[in-house]
Order: sequence, then structure tokens, then C-alpha cells
Amino acid sequence: MKSPGVLLFAAPLFFSGYGVIRLVGRADGRYGPGLDWQIAHIVGLIGMVLFVPAVLGMGRLLPSNAVRNSAIAVTLIGLATTIVQFVADVAFAAQAADKAEMSRLSNAFSDIPGVRPAFYLVGPPLFFVGLIVLTILLVRAGRLRWWSPVLMAISTLSPMITLDLIPLAGVGMLVSVLPLGSTADETAASSPAHRGVG
Repeated sequence: MKSPGVLLFAAPLFFSGYGVIRLVGRADGRYGPGLDWQIAHIVGLIGMVLFVPAVLGMGRLLPSNAVRNSAIAVTLIGLATTIVQFVADVAFAAQAADKAEMSRLSNAFSDIPGVRPAFYLVGPPLFFVGLIVLTILLVRAGRLRWWSPVLMAISTLSPMITLDLIPLAGVGMLVSVLPLGSTADETAASSPAHRGVG
């Protein structure tokens, strides 16, 4: 990975793109299953996958300790459950002939014992909680300004009010970590590997 800063930018932009495509798809009142649903969820899935190296890149900017490692672990667990949710949505839409059948497939999956709490209720919010904690740690480490965790919290919590806010949430997440792009590049450039030290 040449620069973790690139992925820090790309991941929230894909998340925002998912929200935009979702809004466009819902405009005609026939969102899912169909091409618009699949494109939106695939774009969202790409964003979630890109968040994995982005989160690891954020972690590398912090001193290694139990708090940092726990925050990374919680964030990645939340990401994993969110990725499962996106994959399930894409798979069910591909199998369903209409929205009713897609809902039936989704309900059958979520009714499996443990699935609803793990992949819908508890798991995905851990991703957002972890991001907020990581930005707080980065403020304490002098990598971000005080407003970054505030903006991250607003951005990650806003889709819980309505999913229509996802486009703005993605932009807010991007702005909250924007200073880390140059910070990450500077850190990578000063590492022993980049200086040629064995």
C-alpha cells in the first residue's frame, strides 16, 4: 500500500457514493431488487472493504498500546459485520424476483439465531464507535484537531436518524480525517523502509 492517505479518502467517498446512488434509485419508488440496488450496495461494499486498510493506516499513526489495539479490533469487528450485511443484501437481491421475495430472504437470514444481534443490531455500530474512538486517540496524539471526533460522531450517527443522510455522512467522515492524508504520507516517508535502512 503506497499511501494509507489515499484509502482514507476513498473509503468514505465510496460510502457517500452508496448513499447518492441509493437516493437516485429510490426516486422512482421502485428501489430493489434491480440494477440500482445492486450498484448502490456494491459501491457501499467496496467502501467498507477499503475501510479495512484505512483503519489499519490510522492505527499505525498511533503508539501501540492496549487502548489503540482494542479500538482497532472493535472497528474491524464492526466492519466485518457490516461487510456481511452488504454481501447478504447483494445476494438476496440477485435471487429475488421482487421486493417481497427479497424481504422474505432477508428475514429468513436475520431470523437465524444470533444473526440479527451480530450483523444488524450490535455489530455494525461497533464500526462507527471504533472510528470515533480512533479519531479521539489521534487528537490526543496530536494528529487531528479537536473538531475531528465531533464531526466523526455527527457523521456516523446521522444515518441512524435516516439513511437519506448517508451522502452527507460520508463527506463528513472524509473531512474529519482529511488532515491524516498528509500526516500518513509524512510518516511513511520517514519510516526505515523509505530511508533504505535495513
